[in-house]
Amino acid sequence: MSSSQTALIIGATGQTGRHLLNQLLASSHFSSVSEYGRRLTDLDSNANGKEKLEQKVIDFEKLDDGMKDGKWDVVFITLGTTRRNAGSAEAFEKIDREYVVNAARAAKSIDKPQRLVYLSSGVANTNSSFLYSRSKGLTESELASLGYQDTISFRPGMLAGVTRPESRLLETSAKYITGLIGKFTDSIEIKASHQIYPALLFFFRAHARPPQLLSSFYRLPLSDPHLVDRSKP
Repeated sequence: MSSSQTALIIGATGQTGRHLLNQLLASSHFSSVSEYGRRLTDLDSNANGKEKLEQKVIDFEKLDDGMKDGKWDVVFITLGTTRRNAGSAEAFEKIDREYVVNAARAAKSIDKPQRLVYLSSGVANTNSSFLYSRSKGLTESELASLGYQDTISFRPGMLAGVTRPESRLLETSAKYITGLIGKFTDSIEIKASHQIYPALLFFFRAHARPPQLLSSFYRLPLSDPHLVDRSKP
């Protein structure tokens, strides 16, 4: 990929997405950044790099209309929800999986090689009996089948330093446990501001392709970013 790239981020209104958007705007490796979503991030007028930002409200039920003209080098998806916010299991899967996969499909261009990065979860598992874990696992698999030149699912562990208006039950319970363990070791929780946001950008500006050992990162301790390389050989 060229040194000056274009990026699309979907799901930038969440805390992780907002931090990632700010880093994209501040990065000299991206000449233009598009933020698409049902809602848009309200940035300060003097935000670093705001002049290269394009924001667009899209209807996830009519994605072809909203994204047909875009041709991005890198597509970042940090979209997600909770069952509580969605209102039902069916609505949760629609937003957390269908919207994510459909958006990635709509953002794919036949004219240029592209890279896709998806913010998943350390508990992603297609065979899980838990809705959240199963949805993340299925989403990863579906994204990998779309035909991007590189598709990477980023699997962080528990996020320390991230606040949400609501908490996922499993996540909240786990944080109590990992927070206690964290008093004795730093190998469980991930400091979001220190590791997650820089890691999301690193592999898309420093390498023509992800490192061959990228998939082995999945075996690292939970203090390190979990990355699953689903790139084409």
